Amino acid sequence: MNYKLLFPTYRNRYLFVQRNLERLSRERRFERALNLGAGEGDYDSMIAGYCGHLVSCDINERDIDYARELNEGVPNLEYRVEDALNLSFPDNSFDLVISVEVIEHVGQPERMVEEIQRVLKPDGLALITFPSLDFPFTYDPVNRLLSYFTNKKISHGAYAFGHEYLISKTDFRSWSQKNQMLVVQERNLSGHLIGLLEMYWTGLIQRIFKANATNISSHKDKKLALRPSTKGPFLTKLTDLVIAIDDAMFRHARRSVGKGFIIQKKG
Repeated sequence: MNYKLLFPTYRNRYLFVQRNLERLSRERRFERALNLGAGEGDYDSMIAGYCGHLVSCDINERDIDYARELNEGVPNLEYRVEDALNLSFPDNSFDLVISVEVIEHVGQPERMVEEIQRVLKPDGLALITFPSLDFPFTYDPVNRLLSYFTNKKISHGAYAFGHEYLISKTDFRSWSQKNQMLVVQERNLSGHLIGLLEMYWTGLIQRIFKANATNISSHKDKKLALRPSTKGPFLTKLTDLVIAIDDAMFRHARRSVGKGFIIQKKG
């Protein structure tokens, strides 16, 4: 079971990618796509359904080994170990790049945008999500209060999950513009309600149970580690209801837990 689908923030990102791929695939054909930072491969079977061939990569070899086994029945999918800051692919290789919650881990986020631009074909699209620097007070009141007085932060809440830094939407737009990428869509992903429901405890759950809790390139095995499968739990419908309510209330709010962007390489 992919237990992650019960978490509104995770489910929201998944739906952002799935719904946009469904819409975009009616308008264009994605012959060759890249999932940059695949993690445990839980998005790959879904993404592969919208493209001719999917290359899925991550810097962590153990995660790639697990993802390969998880999706062994997907015929148009191949796995590679890659560094997001120094991809081995030639220029203009892909019609589509997907990157979910990766840019906040690489250390040089602008460099990652440069690499995405380089490997995309002209007019190619990238769907990117990341945790927002402008997160709601309800999600992490401690770090929000600290930000008013100091640069110090605690590694919980918005700064759990191995986040040493968060991404500003203004910075991301600037990086995209500098690299000849047009912003096609910007969307808030998870507002004040979801922030309140996930305040602190989701980071603790991940730290305990996720095999690669900090999303680093090497990690030790855990006795209690949980790995996702391709099956979704029935209670996902309840998660979708929470997301719908939160979206109706806070879609246009200033702050959100995460952001979703679609950017396009200029032709």
